[in-house]
Amino acid sequence: MNTFLGYTRPNGQAGARNYVLLLPINRSLNFVAASVKKMTNNTRHFEIPAETGRTEVDREVIVRTMIGLMNNANVGGIVLLATKPATASAYKNMGADRFEAEAKKTGKPYRIVYLTESGGSYGVLGETLKMTREVLLEVSNFRRSPCPLSSLTLGVKCGTSDATSGIAGNPCVGAAFDRVVEAGGTAFFSETTEIIGAEDLVAARARTPEVAKAILDAAQHWEDKAKSTGEDIREINPIPANIAAGISTLEEKSLGAIAKSGHAPIEGVLKYAERPNGHGLYFVDSWMSSLSLPLCFTACGAAIVIYQMGGGAMPQYPMMPAINPTVV
Repeated sequence: MNTFLGYTRPNGQAGARNYVLLLPINRSLNFVAASVKKMTNNTRHFEIPAETGRTEVDREVIVRTMIGLMNNANVGGIVLLATKPATASAYKNMGADRFEAEAKKTGKPYRIVYLTESGGSYGVLGETLKMTREVLLEVSNFRRSPCPLSSLTLGVKCGTSDATSGIAGNPCVGAAFDRVVEAGGTAFFSETTEIIGAEDLVAARARTPEVAKAILDAAQHWEDKAKSTGEDIREINPIPANIAAGISTLEEKSLGAIAKSGHAPIEGVLKYAERPNGHGLYFVDSWMSSLSLPLCFTACGAAIVIYQMGGGAMPQYPMMPAINPTVV
């Protein structure tokens, strides 16, 4: 079967969920989004980190993440929260007009609520709740229907690797990736530190020499960065928990880690929360993090993020990643 039951979006992608995304574009309104989330069903919110005191490059990463979440196929509608109208932002790249324009581009139902036009904190809370209910009503008209695998996007994060990861769990994920990519879909894998020791094998699957170079450069960058702290990643990895679980070398761990990417050619290397230009398999150059990577994948476009845990070495009550706005 090359279809799944999903929600088709205006851009042709299909989601596994049908959420309304509450998106504050000023950190002072995080409490409004969180409060409305508690008072409604089928909503998710993104808690924007402080936009002040950051470089323009860092703010652009935040913006790229937020725009990516609006475009994620699991989002059926959007409610933006801003303190002031469009041109009043102190940061040119974070004005409300930019986010409203991006919301409009998605073709999804959306609303924007301003603190200064709602009568203060209590007013904006009530107005946001009202607007959210309106969007929820519109989104409720969407129904699941058979969607081709070519409209699906997957992401994978692994953790608590043990000796079974590279011979069972990760290859199973890799097989799913192969099937989706072969059908014309899209998939992401990441954690640059986890390809070190096997980066040549990953680069050999690159679609072009430029992509191969980008993969090798990414691995070298993070290895050099680790050494700049006085630590050699090849000496501190695998970690004690990996060793106790049966992994003996960094190369063994990395060979198991890359198995989750399957066998398809790698079309490109993406930055954090960067969306691909086309379909196929992509490598996302980012640091290892159980909390941020699922968010990174959803901002890249993943409708389903797989968290592939290890086997026998797992604790009875493992800690799972934080739930993000569009993670299934």
